[in-house]
Amino acid sequence: MTSHYKSNALNMDIFLLALAAFFAGFVDSIVGGGGLIQVPALFSFMPGTAPATLLGTNKMAGIWGTTVAATRYMKTVSLRWSMVAPAAFMAFAFSFAGAFLVTHIPPTYLRKALPFILVAVAIYTFKKKEFGADNKPVFSGSKETYMAMLVGAGIGFYDGFFGPGTGSFFMFLFVRIFGYDFLRASAAAKVLNVACNTAALIWFGYSGHVLWMLGLTMAVCGVGGSILGSHLAIKHGTSFVRKMFLGVVVALICKTTYDGFLK
Repeated sequence: MTSHYKSNALNMDIFLLALAAFFAGFVDSIVGGGGLIQVPALFSFMPGTAPATLLGTNKMAGIWGTTVAATRYMKTVSLRWSMVAPAAFMAFAFSFAGAFLVTHIPPTYLRKALPFILVAVAIYTFKKKEFGADNKPVFSGSKETYMAMLVGAGIGFYDGFFGPGTGSFFMFLFVRIFGYDFLRASAAAKVLNVACNTAALIWFGYSGHVLWMLGLTMAVCGVGGSILGSHLAIKHGTSFVRKMFLGVVVALICKTTYDGFLK
């Protein structure tokens, strides 16, 4: 009887984690921030599992949905690969370095500073009604490439070292620095996010911190959410993505404030 009850409870936990992965994939495919849903779910339903293993499983579950979303965007939205590809390489390298460093230095101060950074991002986006509405690239040629590599390195390192809101930060910077609209910024952010997640997954997998079967189950659901989310983003365009971006940033402010000061 007890064994049967535990089995049912385990199945329910897996179902709820799969559901969380679907919604995480949906949100992440549009504006990033899927980890806001998926990571707390993993920590809630698997409290006895090592944090590094839960983070590794999260990367395993999330990378496939992000890859599918990136592929769908690339079929519809034109990207400047002379800029995106070098930036993705830097994001990969520095995400790996950040993941390595976090095993030696905890991100305590960054955790406390993050809510204030996100508040500034939210206020700027809300006040600038035209922000991200039109695609008006600011840079071109090698200057754009070098600037993108700096963004890839900086946010890539942040993703490996800490992580929450990586996709949203990529989007904001592509709009603010490069003059992209939100739809093109989302497409570029997905490519760089795939690079970051791949680097982190290699590290966690090598360290033995991935629950592969659970990660694959959640990945299938995450892909479903990503297909739906990227379809809606492409269909409804920049205005829809901007509203989703603001919603996710506000949610990130609440979550990171709780983690940094109230937990």
